[in-house]
Amino acid sequence: MLSQVDALLLARAQFGFTVAFHIIFPAFSIGLASYLAVLEALWLATGRQVFLDLFKYWIKIFAVAFAMGVVSGLVMSYQFGTNWSVFSDRTGPVLGPLMAYEVLSAFFLEAGFLGVMLFGMHKVGPRLHFLATLMVALGTFFSAFWILSVNSWMHTPQGHGVNEAGQFVPLDWWAIVFNPSFPYRLVHMVLAAYLTTALVVGAVGAWHLLRDRTRAVTPDNEGARTMFSMAMWMAAVVAPLQILAGDAHGLNTLEHQPAKVMAMEGHFRSHPDGAPLVLFGWPDEAAGTVRYAIEVPKLSSLILKHSLDAPLAGLDTVPRENWPPVPVVFWSFRVMVGLGFAILGLGMLSLWARVRGRLHDWALLHRFAVLMGPAGFVAVLAGWITTEVGRQPFTVYGLLRTAESASPLSAPAVASSLLAFVVIYFAVFSMGVIYILRLASRPPHRGEPGVEPGLPIRTAGITPAPSVHPDRVLHPAE
Repeated sequence: MLSQVDALLLARAQFGFTVAFHIIFPAFSIGLASYLAVLEALWLATGRQVFLDLFKYWIKIFAVAFAMGVVSGLVMSYQFGTNWSVFSDRTGPVLGPLMAYEVLSAFFLEAGFLGVMLFGMHKVGPRLHFLATLMVALGTFFSAFWILSVNSWMHTPQGHGVNEAGQFVPLDWWAIVFNPSFPYRLVHMVLAAYLTTALVVGAVGAWHLLRDRTRAVTPDNEGARTMFSMAMWMAAVVAPLQILAGDAHGLNTLEHQPAKVMAMEGHFRSHPDGAPLVLFGWPDEAAGTVRYAIEVPKLSSLILKHSLDAPLAGLDTVPRENWPPVPVVFWSFRVMVGLGFAILGLGMLSLWARVRGRLHDWALLHRFAVLMGPAGFVAVLAGWITTEVGRQPFTVYGLLRTAESASPLSAPAVASSLLAFVVIYFAVFSMGVIYILRLASRPPHRGEPGVEPGLPIRTAGITPAPSVHPDRVLHPAE
């Protein structure tokens, strides 16, 4: 029979598996909701049909991704009661209200306006429809706000006390919500969502531009050209900001969770006169060293302390039982950073192509953009792994250990539910992803020109043909 230690490992694997599926959909829908708001605003301001065409194109994809994000998130919440009941009991007085605030603000806002956004363009007029789009985008931001506040408190807990039952109880809600790591993590995650969406939009636009080039007669690809240009502007502007935000987040982590940074950097031993930056190597926890290390002398001290000779403590100052899994954190951090600089490279290359007038006809750039399409999702997953695995062995950093947080379940019970999740998730979400890819493979359709901004759509010259129901124009199943 499997041991209780195995049950804990299986419970962690189950939550890690479900959160890995879940996080990619909110990361996409947060950025895509804002992109849809920008497209509709540009259409209202300029009257250019291409912005409305792109809005109709991407709203179908948004509807599918949003639905999969909601479903996968609901499954995760049940695990707090099944596999992590001790954690829920101990942290419930603090985290429970924060989760409720997400429902009251984000979910209610999204539920109130999502239907209008998806199906109401021909019923409420463009201005009210634009308001609905803005509210959905704002709702996705509120969702990120509260979830990251919850998660950040688990990393940098403050503003609480402990009652006689061992529960964390709120003493200062402002301190709880705006805990030390929250502002950095919120900015870092929202920028990551924007970049993830920009890479997907850019990859789709680039794919259509490449495909159009192979046709005997080149069609009107204004939609592909516009979406690619917008995506490349986002990559060029936001990627440098994300690197700066990541650096600030790293300095905050060094202050509040030094063991995580030690694992990220591969610093098993302290460096009193300047620490090297370990570019690559193989962390050996048993021996307490990074084997085959490729290092840049003193560069880690320069990055983290802004001085070449600044001392940096290593894991030799931390009790071994409090070490996070160093190899996982070490490599996931490098995947995230490497992809971040690759995204920056794509943005800078697009700027060069734009200056040379080659943005829409440079095949090498388009192939690079297609290749980078999934990079945002991979970077988000790598960053999340770095953050969450780096918090181990605690669920509430320094206060509640993961081994003390799990429900008293047998390993076979957890294993059976984990197996069910794997089968169902791969079946259901694979079909959803395939459907999104099919939607993206179709080029944006060109609508009728001559839309006068600000007029109701039925009088603006784009009423659908009588044989097609008006709501089907925006129906996500098309």
